[in-house]
Amino acid sequence: MSRQFNKLSATAVKMAKPRDKAFKMADGGGLYLEVSPSGSKYWRLKYRHAGKEKRLAIGVYPDTSLVAAREARDEAKRQLAQGIDPSAAKRIARQQGEEAAANTFMAVAIEWLEKVHQHNVVPAHYQRNKRRLERDAFPSIGKRPISEITPPELLGCLRRIEERGHIETAHRVKTLCGQVFRYGISTGRVERDPTPDLRGALRPHKTKHYAAVTDPKEVVGLLRAIEGYGGQPVTIAALKLAPLVFTRPGELRQARWSDIDLEEATWTFHASKTGQAHIVPLSTQAVAILHYLHGLTGRAEYVFPGVRSSKRPMSNNTIKAALDQMGFKGKMTAHGFRAMARTILAERLNYPEHYIEQQLAHAVKDSNGRAYNRTSHLEQRREMLQSWANYLDALREGADSVAPIRSD
Repeated sequence: MSRQFNKLSATAVKMAKPRDKAFKMADGGGLYLEVSPSGSKYWRLKYRHAGKEKRLAIGVYPDTSLVAAREARDEAKRQLAQGIDPSAAKRIARQQGEEAAANTFMAVAIEWLEKVHQHNVVPAHYQRNKRRLERDAFPSIGKRPISEITPPELLGCLRRIEERGHIETAHRVKTLCGQVFRYGISTGRVERDPTPDLRGALRPHKTKHYAAVTDPKEVVGLLRAIEGYGGQPVTIAALKLAPLVFTRPGELRQARWSDIDLEEATWTFHASKTGQAHIVPLSTQAVAILHYLHGLTGRAEYVFPGVRSSKRPMSNNTIKAALDQMGFKGKMTAHGFRAMARTILAERLNYPEHYIEQQLAHAVKDSNGRAYNRTSHLEQRREMLQSWANYLDALREGADSVAPIRSD
């Protein structure tokens, strides 16, 4: 190589001291080290392209060593020999790198979470799904370009979750990944969703059935046990309200006073599973319980505040512990009130299934395939919940332990 090249030594570069003004130390071939008055050292390359003199920023010393700077100079010389402007090539490479970073699975997933998902579901559901992606998907495929992820690669990610024994989580993460891929399709960053190719590839998840009392004769014992329970007043109220509204346990214990209108006798919130707005018409019995509770917890945010802090809702174990203490361990759970209502409303009180499913905040569609909104059949559901409350009163009081079937 020409004697004009490689004039500097590693020691000279390291020992270069700042002066009052910036100065240059040439290495040859247009490469030089620029030392600023602050002591910072920058590698630059002076070159000519298309008749114009230009500068290429190569890097900062010591992050970019003398050897690395010379390699960058030699690569720039090769580009110039091919008629390529090194500065333009660097700018294009940087843009491509930025685009690639914006098109990783992680980047697309975070964008979907923030721009779409968090606006469609309740905060707790959003946080759960965000944690699932962060814990189970990002470590495996997060940094991969979303357009390059193959079905076998995604299956490998899900299999690692299976190997931990978390079969249900694997299926949930697969569903979330599918939503991310479909968002990527809509934003033009991937052409297809690979999750349908994995149908049947994961171990089946066995649906968990919650213990529930569904025989009216057994319900009598449950209601009387609740009536005679000697726990905390707020816990007793929760136990009494649970069968009347049969919402999901988390929705009940996280109920907020701001969502309840006692004058209109309605409780409005977003269903935890679907994120859709949901209305629970309140029977006169439910309103009476809530009026009583308002005197106890009305100044708090939550209808059922925690024992240790009124700023947090009741523990998710409170109702279960009470049911266990009453002798219903393995027979009834907090979630079981939903199965109890679903079964008896259909089989004993003869209410239409779509009324019941709507009240359970399940996704229900009409004959044309359109989803019912929160106000659909509101008055019919109000009448249903009032009849249901009256029926439970009759069971508990023994006036008619097996009420007549509704015939209209």
